[in-house]
Amino acid sequence: MSQKIPNHIRLLVADRAGYRCEYCRVPELFLATTYHIDHIVSLKHGGQTVLDNLSFSCPHCNQYKGTDVAAFVDLKSKKTIRFYHPRQDKWDEHFEIKEGETLSKTNIGEATVRVFNFNLPERVMLRMELKRIGYF
Repeated sequence: MSQKIPNHIRLLVADRAGYRCEYCRVPELFLATTYHIDHIVSLKHGGQTVLDNLSFSCPHCNQYKGTDVAAFVDLKSKKTIRFYHPRQDKWDEHFEIKEGETLSKTNIGEATVRVFNFNLPERVMLRMELKRIGYF
């Protein structure tokens, strides 16, 4: 179910994020598309439209995440691991960037990197170029 986010809330969320995707950290300025306001915990999973449950998300991360809240990291144990939560987690504790690739440091990072497709070639190349010009 889609829910209209009021403009003043959109601006608060975008400003809080520094106009960067809170998942992959790419600045909105460098994508030729509008960023989304994402429900971190989707409405269908009981999330609410409140500031603590909203994040600023690039269309790529938002599309790959969808309404999911977790993923299987170890398929043998069938254990699900939740995704990175921008309001509860510190990005640097779960991820690091090396040569444009986003590497996971934790199971939460692994689930997020894999499902959000952080390391598709075009996304890696964009991060490398952003780093080269001083924006990443």
